[in-house]
Order: sequence, then structure tokens, then C-alpha cells
Amino acid sequence: MRDVVIVEAVRTPIGRRKGGLSEVHPVNLLAAVQRAAVERAGLDPAEVGQVIGGCVSQTGRQAANITRSAWLTAGLPYEVAACTVDAQCGSSQQAVNLAAALVGAGTVDVALACGVEAMSQIPLGSTMAGGALGYPWEVEGYPYQWTSQFQGAELIAREWGLGRADLDRFGAESQRRAALAWQEGRFDGQIVEVAGVTRDEGPRETTLEGLAGLKPVVGPDDPLIGPEGGLHTAGTSSQISDGAAAVLLMTAEKAAALGLRPRARVVDTCLAGSDPVLMLTGPIPATRRLLARSGRAMSDIDVVEINEAFASVVLAWQAELKADETTVNPNGGAIALGHPLGGTGAFLTTKAVHELERSGGEHALVTMCCGGGMGTGTLLQRL
Repeated sequence: MRDVVIVEAVRTPIGRRKGGLSEVHPVNLLAAVQRAAVERAGLDPAEVGQVIGGCVSQTGRQAANITRSAWLTAGLPYEVAACTVDAQCGSSQQAVNLAAALVGAGTVDVALACGVEAMSQIPLGSTMAGGALGYPWEVEGYPYQWTSQFQGAELIAREWGLGRADLDRFGAESQRRAALAWQEGRFDGQIVEVAGVTRDEGPRETTLEGLAGLKPVVGPDDPLIGPEGGLHTAGTSSQISDGAAAVLLMTAEKAAALGLRPRARVVDTCLAGSDPVLMLTGPIPATRRLLARSGRAMSDIDVVEINEAFASVVLAWQAELKADETTVNPNGGAIALGHPLGGTGAFLTTKAVHELERSGGEHALVTMCCGGGMGTGTLLQRL
């Protein structure tokens, strides 16, 4: 396999539901970061071999291979082909991983990975609601009890012995870190302005007292969780969001030939399966697989970007991996910033590359939980 490097990584601000990006067509959101990635790198877009994008709700304005539609809308060469993948919330991280595999295997020398979700326009579950064939888990022979992501988060909290106070503390810390990151300009170099929006809209001023007063998402009438009800609230769950991000990858040799600066090397990638009932524990086996295959330990990882789908997901992962919490989502995560589903993996990769450069760290881990019980993983090394 050839060495694969990242030469550019950009993202839109993450828009709050019904916020500043809520009326921007998702094709235009994705086109903005696709164009910015190649322009900021100083790359002739004709050099791109393939574009791979992630999107979860591929219906309505996000249907019909949105990655290709965005590339053409951006005015980029029609000779460059594109496809859109669905690995649920890990879709654009899987796009990054597939792009790295294409480059590493010699299929292309340059690939653009990206992702988008406009949740204000295409709500979560839009591809399943009212479907003539019913829900996937209703098929005869499906061997697992179906759980929603909300139930999975509560089952994880229960299995790892996490209490409401643990979750609230984590939610408050995510907000604190995101506010500090913006105050110190840590995101400035990665942002692509869209529709006049230049900052993430999700961060809120909050206190532990305020979080303690929020109502749980899962109530006492839930048949699986039981009369005690759930622990997660809007303050300890990821936000419904709009946004897009893009990551430009190529071989180290190609970067040298084009005079482009490699910013990080892709050490390894994975997509791991996990318990589909708990659903959201995938980052645990994904991280273990990457560490084992690379011969590294958690103590070697300087920056972790793990999606804060729910507070329990990250706290259970930290407990299992014995991770130094100061390295985990140092600039806040999806609880504070938002989670534009199919775009989040590329967002996290972008944040990881820029944070490695800012902090001077060497290795970064990006990992996400995915619907259906999976975990994505990408291990990066700063160059």
C-alpha cells in the first residue's frame, strides 16, 4: 500500500436547526466545501480521481447521488466521478476511509472525501417514514430486538453504571470546551463561510444546575427502559444540525510532485461491527482494532475526536479504553457543536487535522458510533 496523506481539510460552520444554514440547499452546502478544499490546496480539480461523499438521509434534496450533484454545481470538471455512501452516522468518515483505500491501492492518486446533512430540511428518519416495505427490522428473520438510538444510549448508561450527574458534567464540559475553542480562534483556519454564517451556531451558555433541570428524552412509558425513565436530555445528546465538510487525500509522491504540503498521514482505517441492540458501542472495537494493528497504545494518541452522539457513548468508550479525558474532544463535540449526520465524520477528521497542527501532537484518532451497531475508525499521524 502506498502512503496516503491529507493535504487539506475544511468544513462549514455547523448550523443549528432552523438556523443560518437551514434554507441552504444541501447540494450547495456540499459544493461549497468541495470547491474550497481544492482551491485552498491550490490543486487543479482535474487531478481528483474520484469524489466519495457521505449522507444518511438520501431522499428529497439529498437524493440522486448528492456528491455528484454538488461537484457539478460547484463548477468542477464533469470528467471526475463521484458516489455517495451510507454508513449511517459514520457515512463521511467511511467516505474518508474509502478514499484513503482507493489512493493507497493505486486506483487513483488523488481523492476527495466529503459529507453533508441538512437536517432542518431532511429530518432524521425521512428515508424510512411511510415506506411501502416497512422498516428494515420488520423483515422476517431479523434476529435482534430493534432499539432506537435513544434507547441504545440509555442501555449503555445502565451497563456502564453512569448516572445523570455523570452525563450532565460531560455535557457542560463539551459546551465549555467549544466556547473556549471559538474564543481562542482554534477553528478559524478550517471554516468555509456559507450564507453569511461564519461560526458554529450550536454552543450555548449552560450550567450544571440548568442541565439538571432538563427533562429526559426517554420517558417512563418506554417499554424497554422501564418506569425509571432515561437519563439523557437535550443537554447531553447531540444536536440536530446542518453542515458539510471535505478532506483532500493523495499519495505522498503526488503531493511532492505537485508541491503540496502533506499535513497528516492516514496510518490505518477500519469499520467495526458492534452489538446492534446497544447499537452505539462501535467506537470501542474500532479503537481496539486500530491500536492493535498499528502497534500503538492509547497513551500514544494526542487527540481524539469521538462523536458525542450521547454522553454515555463517550463515557463508556473512555472507561473501556482508559483514555486521558484531556485529549478527548479538546474543542468540544456534537453536544455543543452539533451533529449533521452524514457530514460529521469529515467534520471530525477536519477538526483532528487542525488540532494536531495547533497543539503539536503526533497522532489523532477519529471514531464514531453508527446506526445498526457499527464503529468507524481512522488513525492519523501529523507530518
